[in-house]
Amino acid sequence: MGLAHNIVGIIGNVISFGLFLSPLPTFYQIHKKKAVEEFQPYPYLCTVMNCVIWVFYGLPIVKKDNILVLTINSVGLVIELLYLTVYVVYANDRKKRVRVGCILLCEAVLTVILVTVAMLWLHNHRVLFVGITADIFNIIMYAAPLAIWKKVYDTKSVEYMPFWLSLAGLSNGICWTIYGLLQFDIFILVSNGLGSVFGAVQLGLYAYYYFNGTKEQVKKPSQVQLSNRPSGAA
Repeated sequence: MGLAHNIVGIIGNVISFGLFLSPLPTFYQIHKKKAVEEFQPYPYLCTVMNCVIWVFYGLPIVKKDNILVLTINSVGLVIELLYLTVYVVYANDRKKRVRVGCILLCEAVLTVILVTVAMLWLHNHRVLFVGITADIFNIIMYAAPLAIWKKVYDTKSVEYMPFWLSLAGLSNGICWTIYGLLQFDIFILVSNGLGSVFGAVQLGLYAYYYFNGTKEQVKKPSQVQLSNRPSGAA
C-alpha cells in the first residue's frame, strides 16, 4: 500500500507539474509582444493562494507524511509567482500592477491570519481547519473552467476549450483522488473527487460540441490562452 501510494503521488506530481507549466505559451506571447493586452492575472493569483494553503497543509506541523503534496505545491507556488512577475513587468497600465500587488498583499495577510489561528488556537483541530480551507480553494480552482463551459455553450464550439488541457485536468483529479483514497486523506479525496467530476463533465461537453457544434473556428490566441488555466495540484 505504501509503494502504491508513493507511485500514485509521483504520477500526480508529474501531471500537476505539467498543468503548472501549461500557461507558458501565454507568457511567451506576453514577452514577445512586451504587453499583457487583455490577459488577466486572476487565475494565477488564485493559484498562488491555493498553493500556499496546500504547502501549509503538507508541512509536518500540520499533517505528517505529506511530502509529495508539499513538494508539488511549493514548485507550483514558485512558478505562479514567476508568471505574475512577468505580468507585472509587461503590464502597460499602472493600475494593473497596483491591483496585482494589492491582491498579493491581501493574500499574504490572509495567509498570516490562517497560519496564526491554526498554530496558536487550534492545536487539536489544526488538520481539520487547514484541510477544510485547502479544500475550499481547491474546489474553486477546479470550478474555474465553468466560465469556459458557458463560452462553449454560447458559441456551440470547442474553440476555447483545449482538449489536452481538459484531459490533463481530469487526469490530475483522478490521480490525486486515488492518492487520497490510498492514504485515506479526506481533504485530498473530497476536493479532487469533485475535480474529477468537473473534469469528466468538461470532457463530455467537449465531445458533444466537437461532434455536434459549429465547425467554424475563428482564431483568437489571447482568448484561447486565457483558457489555459492551471488546476489545483492536490
